[in-house]
Amino acid sequence: MPTTLSVTEHLEGLREALVSFVRYADRAGLRAGVPTTPDWNVRNLIAHQGMVHRWAAGNLRGLSSDPEALEREGQTSIDPVEWLRDGAIDFVTALTQAPETVGAPVFLHDAPGPRQFWARRQCHETTIHAVDAMAAALGRAPSGEETWIGPALALDGIDELVRGFLPRPKSTLRSDEPVTIAVRPDEGERAWLVSVSPEPAVTEEVSVADTRCAAADIQLTGGAVSLYLQLWNRAAAHAVPELWRERSRIVW
Repeated sequence: MPTTLSVTEHLEGLREALVSFVRYADRAGLRAGVPTTPDWNVRNLIAHQGMVHRWAAGNLRGLSSDPEALEREGQTSIDPVEWLRDGAIDFVTALTQAPETVGAPVFLHDAPGPRQFWARRQCHETTIHAVDAMAAALGRAPSGEETWIGPALALDGIDELVRGFLPRPKSTLRSDEPVTIAVRPDEGERAWLVSVSPEPAVTEEVSVADTRCAAADIQLTGGAVSLYLQLWNRAAAHAVPELWRERSRIVW
């Protein structure tokens, strides 16, 4: 099963993330740097997220969008926070109006159907960038305990990353020498084995009791929310191995 959460649960996760995004963006100010995405300030962060919401809404409606033009719109908006909210509302409207059989494109490995895919993707997209806004307000990467994120959503986000993003041909998580990474959250019974080689990564979901986890070359363990932030490179640089930090970054 590509995801254990429902569309309703993903939309609730998006709502909670947007509330946090706005709170911390306001607190930090538009010119504040973003420690977790050092090339951006808060205005850049808002412009990117608002663009992605509008781009996703366009995909659900079968319309083509120009991401660069949308991002420029966000950069020049008189009220960028309101512009961010409007984009999220537009996305939710497009999703709720889309039929179950909507033929929108999807782009991850082993993806769920388009409606479920886009609810999930925008939930985690918004959550991770809301963490960026929190980092801007704090002046550092937050710990898992400091965020609003719950374990169920974190586990779903870990799964989307390791089973959806990393096995794609464009993924840069590669190693000349084969390496096995065990991702073992403290909560629940789920774990993931990521086999890294010169070819695209291969991820298998397993039980935490699977003996192959203990034998893996790299162990990534801890609370689900902390692991979620670490695996999305939203934690302190020393929190994850260099291979992961340098090779697992997700870009367009």
